[in-house]
Amino acid sequence: MRVRFIKCHGSGNDFPLVDARGWSLAQGEWAALARALADRAGPVGGDGLLALVAGDGDAAFGMRMFNSDGSEAETCLNGLRCVARAGFEALGIDAATVRLKTSRAQVSRAAPIAPGVTTVAETAGPADLDVTRWPMLVEEERYVERPVPLLASHRPFTAVAIPNPHLIAFVDAVDEAELVAVGLACEAAPAWLPNRANVSFVERRAVDTLFVRTHERGVGLTDSCGSAMAASSYAACLTGRTAFDTDLTVLNRGGLVRVRVGTDAMVTLHGNATWEWEGEVDVDLATARAGDLTVERRHDAEVAAWSRAVG
Repeated sequence: MRVRFIKCHGSGNDFPLVDARGWSLAQGEWAALARALADRAGPVGGDGLLALVAGDGDAAFGMRMFNSDGSEAETCLNGLRCVARAGFEALGIDAATVRLKTSRAQVSRAAPIAPGVTTVAETAGPADLDVTRWPMLVEEERYVERPVPLLASHRPFTAVAIPNPHLIAFVDAVDEAELVAVGLACEAAPAWLPNRANVSFVERRAVDTLFVRTHERGVGLTDSCGSAMAASSYAACLTGRTAFDTDLTVLNRGGLVRVRVGTDAMVTLHGNATWEWEGEVDVDLATARAGDLTVERRHDAEVAAWSRAVG
């Protein structure tokens, strides 16, 4: 299978993106394609695979996102901005409702967050505190700043779905070894957490600034996770660390986004959708391996603009 794609990133969360409108792949084939293209040891690499797919009803187009292990996520907000840009350019529009796996989101072109940085605004939610929907099979229906029973950590967590499930702990300083240990416990899909969860440690660096570090299900420790930044921002407002309806800066190892959390639990992010390069690659779905790669075009000016923005 010869696959055309765009290598892109949102806040350092990097992906191959395919225009799959009109494609017909079985779920197992999608998983194999994701493992092949997102393999860091392969010719492309990424945190997962993004697919622009057809819309339905009020949705102009849709998005599917597969983690690097081939599992499909409910959404990926860093990836959504990239898919939105591809959808805008394919359809000649500036705003849209997007169909996600289990929900919908609103996206639009936005003013650049830095010179030369293509920027998309996205609104997702509402953030959901009912853990029975994940499901998280524990004693209570919601956890806000409380230790989670059966999790090998005494830290208080806030459990939020947007719609990806997240466990969020506010810390004075991120201990990556501890974060990975908790993340791997959730990644193992124990009986009480069958669909796994993302885990984030969050530092409040100023009244309007957060730093988020995430262990992402299906990926591992990642430089950036858009839904984690959205969920962490909501949790910070919910627990009084930051204010609703206030502009926040959320930092991560890959860069930053601007976030605003409404009292209606809807979260709006403004962030980059940066094209790095475009190419074609051979993929053997039977072995989930990518082979011969051709790079067709590089977007060096966009890459340089983002580098200047995050300095």
